[in-house]
Amino acid sequence: MALEAGSSGCGGRGWGGGFRSLMRRKQVDSDRVRAKGQPQLAKELNVPELVAIGVGSTVGAGVYVLVGTVAREHAGPALTISFLIAGIAAALSAFCYAELASRCPSAGSAYHYSYICVGEGVAWLIGWALVLEYTIGGSAVARGISPNLALFFGGQDSLPWILARHQLPWFDIIVDPCAAALVFVVTVLLCVGIKESSFAQGVVTVLNACVMIFVIVAGTYIGFQIGWVGYKVSDGYFPYGVNGMLAGSATVFFAYIGFDTVASTAEEVKNPQRDLPLGIGVALAICCALYMAVSIVIVGLVPYFAMDPDTPISSAFAKHGMQWAMYVVTSGAVLALCSTLMGSLLPQPRILMAMARDGLLPSFFSDVNKQTQVPVKSTIVTGIWAAALAFALDVSQLAGMVSVGTLLAFTIVAVSILILRYVPPGEVPLPPSMRESFRLNQECDEAKDRDLLGDGNHNICQTKDVIVVVESVKDPLIEKRQHRGKMDETKRRKIATFSIGSVCVGVLILASSASATWLPLIHMPFCSSATSYVYPDKYVSVDKPEVSA
Repeated sequence: MALEAGSSGCGGRGWGGGFRSLMRRKQVDSDRVRAKGQPQLAKELNVPELVAIGVGSTVGAGVYVLVGTVAREHAGPALTISFLIAGIAAALSAFCYAELASRCPSAGSAYHYSYICVGEGVAWLIGWALVLEYTIGGSAVARGISPNLALFFGGQDSLPWILARHQLPWFDIIVDPCAAALVFVVTVLLCVGIKESSFAQGVVTVLNACVMIFVIVAGTYIGFQIGWVGYKVSDGYFPYGVNGMLAGSATVFFAYIGFDTVASTAEEVKNPQRDLPLGIGVALAICCALYMAVSIVIVGLVPYFAMDPDTPISSAFAKHGMQWAMYVVTSGAVLALCSTLMGSLLPQPRILMAMARDGLLPSFFSDVNKQTQVPVKSTIVTGIWAAALAFALDVSQLAGMVSVGTLLAFTIVAVSILILRYVPPGEVPLPPSMRESFRLNQECDEAKDRDLLGDGNHNICQTKDVIVVVESVKDPLIEKRQHRGKMDETKRRKIATFSIGSVCVGVLILASSASATWLPLIHMPFCSSATSYVYPDKYVSVDKPEVSA
């Protein structure tokens, strides 16, 4: 494992040595692995494949339910603005992923970035959080296939035996063989090769997008016929106020999770510096456009308070005489579940492979098949584990762990960007757009130093982030200037480190304070005599007794 210089050894014992081991950082390991002659992942992906992976992993079946729930309980007709605000917030995180993926194009996603920028301890935590997130998320998605297929057969009781759920005798366990079989099919597809699996996901994604386009076109036609009754409600465009709209955007933000799957394939992209930012950006833009268009149509067809929270799109078409559209929408939901399952199972083997390369897992997980050029062993292990969970366990109670893993990953990626900008590790390469300017500046400064010191002196320039040592015995003023430059750089890095740490602690304190349930109970003497607390479903007014003079 190529670690930062001076931190890979066991120089200290006890707590000091253990802390240094947790904080040691590594280099970008794709070049290191290539230098060792180990089998590499196949570089087969371009922008279209990355967009297909990003859209397929992001647009899940949740959007077919989320529209009704959020509009009914939080945003009302302002659901479109909620999707827009959530999309902007997701874009900020996507930009962080795009920069890190292009500058550190290796497998591992957030685990790899945190190991380079933060340290081994945080990277180990993030790696297992991501594995848990993708495993539970994939198992939950697989168990959602059977209820959706039941609509085609007239209910759960009419499903074939292989597709239906069964309760084991003497055990309070409901097994789902259909979910396990689907996980095994996707696992085999991922073992065939990244080119084949990305093509299959692209086909499923295109079909799912066609269903959403059908919803948009057909819904627009109906909307013009009925006069968009959903926007003529007496409550106005913001029935729950701006707070309700923002609460809705916080809920629909999780509909944008999935673009991080694109970053996990960085080592398999032909031109990562160009294709990864384009793939992540285009995929997120397509998802945001589809979400906003669907929300505009569905909210206009049915008033927000009359929406079905479980099947908002199907029920909206059924109320206007298009019961057959239920089968089209259900087909889109099944396709969305399949593409999301592929996006959940794809990053796991690559994260395990990256951890095994760094010595945090046995080398078994780092083996790459020479024919398919994918980590087949890691893929099989993760597939078996996800299939077992999907078969025997109801993972809906553990679904909150998916949000925890996502929150940790997004937070660490944002912190890694700050570290990369202001306290950069020496091993991270510069972006291609900056390399030429840095080289020209360095050559220019070297020429100036040669003119000033003479040809007999060995000198290296200092340009921006590149610290250079000038050895001169003829002019001590230049030595003093270079020494002062080193001191200024050290001071700047210390200030930047303290600032980044302060920001992280401040955000943690503010988030903890905002989520504390006991804060509203504190008596505020400066409050007015009537204080209203706004909730999504009702308004609660707390009146204080008036004090007579």
